[in-house]
Amino acid sequence: MEDGVVSKTRRKQEMTELQSLGERLVALPESQIEAMPMDDKLREAVLEARRVRSHEAKRRQMQYIGRLMREVDPAPLRERLEAIAGYSAQAAARHRRLEAWRQRLLADDAALTVFAAEHPGADLQALRTLIRNTRKEQKEAKPPRCYRELFRLIRECSDSSPS
Repeated sequence: MEDGVVSKTRRKQEMTELQSLGERLVALPESQIEAMPMDDKLREAVLEARRVRSHEAKRRQMQYIGRLMREVDPAPLRERLEAIAGYSAQAAARHRRLEAWRQRLLADDAALTVFAAEHPGADLQALRTLIRNTRKEQKEAKPPRCYRELFRLIRECSDSSPS
């Protein structure tokens, strides 16, 4: 094979990769699409693909997006998509940690002492009250208002702690 000549198979692989990158763009919320570093023609094609409902029309629109993607540098788009995915993973992990704290606090009274040690600025009186009210709420099968408030307070304590 000569230098600079790309095989047909490799070109097809690159086109498929660009089209899948376009599919990831289409899956984003509209606000994130607007913030993406791309030209207006590609942005309009991506937004149009979100509006199309017919399977065949969507397939053609995705091919068109793949064709437009050949004309742009995909690296900034990939970087932004990876950053979004990384942020979402971090946010999900944080949410799971906070949820675990809520479950520990509701299950065990000693967990409040551990929580207070890890979060020195926490309002312990408010936490005790919310824990008591949440337990009562769950026992009486009431709507989870205090349960949600407890999560908010745990999140605020976590945000303000210097860890």
